[in-house]
Amino acid sequence: MKGFFKGSATALITPFDENGVNYEALGKLVEHQIDGGTDAIVFLGTTGEPSTMSFEEEHILMEYAVKKVAGRAKVIFGCGSNNTADAVMTAKKAESYGADGLLAVTPYYNKCTQNGLVEYYKAICESVSIPVIAYNVPGRTGVEIQPATMAKIAEIPNIAGIKDAGGNMSKTMETFRLVREKCDVYSGEDALNLPILACGGAGVISVLSNIVPADVKKLCTLVHEGKIEEAIALNDKLLPLANACFVEVNPIPVKEAMNLVGFNAGSPRAPLTKIEPQNREKLVAAMKNYGLEIKV
Repeated sequence: MKGFFKGSATALITPFDENGVNYEALGKLVEHQIDGGTDAIVFLGTTGEPSTMSFEEEHILMEYAVKKVAGRAKVIFGCGSNNTADAVMTAKKAESYGADGLLAVTPYYNKCTQNGLVEYYKAICESVSIPVIAYNVPGRTGVEIQPATMAKIAEIPNIAGIKDAGGNMSKTMETFRLVREKCDVYSGEDALNLPILACGGAGVISVLSNIVPADVKKLCTLVHEGKIEEAIALNDKLLPLANACFVEVNPIPVKEAMNLVGFNAGSPRAPLTKIEPQNREKLVAAMKNYGLEIKV
């Protein structure tokens, strides 16, 4: 299927405190996204640290998120797992709470075959009626959706697209060629947002847009309106900040960045740790160069 959403989606961080999810802080983060014109918000994606959350915590967050967003943007929940049964259970729960769609990362650690990936996405999609985006991020999972495999996955009726964070533009272009008429392609790597959009990407699922949602949305709009020179200029400004968001493993830098601009994002959950001092300096420098006000 095509056309689930077009434009910018934010892979939202989850703010934690000593009691669990900090819902006061989460609400402010949601409003920041709405104010920035974000088209869709992804909760419980990799950036949201669901691997450190209990099912109970996830379900409470799902119910809260749908009510808080209140139809002002599409709500997408992460549901992927290295256990297909858990992925199916989470998908069903997300649909029951009113999700508009799902983002399903490939199984991690198990290292299933390409046929296993097809069966995994079939199981998730057949358990729900809402759109599902496949998430390809081999650097984190050890499993890569090959273009020919994505072409098979795209035949599943409620597959809405692929979030491509593979970092290989040659494979991305082949995926475009094979699925262009079947489902959408979304950039999942901020450093490659511009070329993926320019090649026909429907949008982005961005970490960077936690910080500057309006500018990431603007990049999508400029490309879709054919204003490529303006898009290139904006991308040149965005790129150093995007790179700074990955000086350590995501979401360590972006959580620190949100703290620095005045949001109570808290710290990542163990085994992730706070950003190292030398990398914090790089992040602060990039934020200042971008023109962001450091508040703490």
